[in-house]
Amino acid sequence: MINTQLINSDCLAAMKNMADNSVDSIVTDPPYGLSFMGKKWDYDVPSKEIWVEALRVLKPGGHLLAFSGSRTYHRMVVNIEDAGFEIRDQIMWIYGSGFPKSHNISKAIDKAAGVEREVIGIGRSGAPETHSSSYNMSKGGSQEMGGEYEITKPTTPKAEQWDGWGTALKPAHEPIVLARKPPIGTVVDNVLEHGTGGLNIDDCRIEAGKDHAKNTNRKSVKGHWGQSEGAESEAHKNGRFPSNVILDDEAGEILDEQSGHLKSGNMDSIAKGGQFNAYGIQQKRHTTQIGDEGGASRFFYCAKASKAERDAGLEAFESKKSQLNSGGIGRKISVEKRLKEGEENAPTMKNIHPTVKPIRLMQYLCRLVTPKNGIVLDPFMGSGTTGIAANLEGFNFIGVEMDKEYIEIARARIAHSGDYVIGEDLVMKRIKQPTLFDFAV
Repeated sequence: MINTQLINSDCLAAMKNMADNSVDSIVTDPPYGLSFMGKKWDYDVPSKEIWVEALRVLKPGGHLLAFSGSRTYHRMVVNIEDAGFEIRDQIMWIYGSGFPKSHNISKAIDKAAGVEREVIGIGRSGAPETHSSSYNMSKGGSQEMGGEYEITKPTTPKAEQWDGWGTALKPAHEPIVLARKPPIGTVVDNVLEHGTGGLNIDDCRIEAGKDHAKNTNRKSVKGHWGQSEGAESEAHKNGRFPSNVILDDEAGEILDEQSGHLKSGNMDSIAKGGQFNAYGIQQKRHTTQIGDEGGASRFFYCAKASKAERDAGLEAFESKKSQLNSGGIGRKISVEKRLKEGEENAPTMKNIHPTVKPIRLMQYLCRLVTPKNGIVLDPFMGSGTTGIAANLEGFNFIGVEMDKEYIEIARARIAHSGDYVIGEDLVMKRIKQPTLFDFAV
């Protein structure tokens, strides 16, 4: 039976009560330190002290995956490294749903000069779902937010000089740090003793013969799927070797549009570089290639998100004005501005958490770093997406969240996702070490 434990507490206090070496992996989406929407919990990245406790409760060789913002990744990863983790890699989650929060310098110059700009047309921008709200950008909004906006021309010479200049790029990725608690002895020793220390490569390979961006089948793969002699090739019966780039559906489609239709060679060639035999003759080395075709997205895992998954299981909850983010930081920024401006059509949802990640994305990450029947810990659980993902992958889960409303949302979402027991204590309590005072008469 898969078990889930939800803890309504500050994560530092909760982890201090957990036993050493009691969880197999940590997969989390912590605060990015961006002060998003004025939220107190997002005023800074998690401290070194928090990551020290995370290191203690994680088994030797266990992995940590933690999302962060592109501007504050360095602060997050330095704290993690200073806590004692080994920084192994960075996974890049690339999405196509972001909106720029860029200041239009030309418009700002005309506004400061107190002059009106001539309207020369009407444009539309943003994702299709924003168009349906018919949000009028001329009401103080910006072109980048999505919907309808007025196209204007500069009035003053200075504004004309700076026409087309802004202050920010479109957000389109969130880095994920891949860190590991140092193993004890060799990796082999650690894996055999603690069951942790490696990455689940084969179960996270990129399936060949499938267009991940459009979810349609490619031509069947022909030819060799075995390993090459003398070296590991990309060709494998389970697909391509997983990379440190993950795409969402929209990013995958954009990439395929840019790359066009490609075809990989289907070959079993003889390559140079094999070992020399006893007679000094270099032996032949076979290299195999995956013979398939499609867009460039087929080289990466694409995390397809369901539009209905955010509110699934929350039928009894009241709908509220959402601080919506069904994608990355860019969409959070878009809705933040709409809410501040009193937009009547600002989205209402039952899951009001602002940073909900796709379930399939979190499933992939849990599967990558968690051994069979392992325990996944999320110290910053939010609305429970990691818990849903861990349970769907067959892992037990411990989620810590200090906001009671988010805890109840997470409880309902996880219960809806499957027949899971919620509430059982999955880890040993930390045993207080005796001191000299305990023996004093």
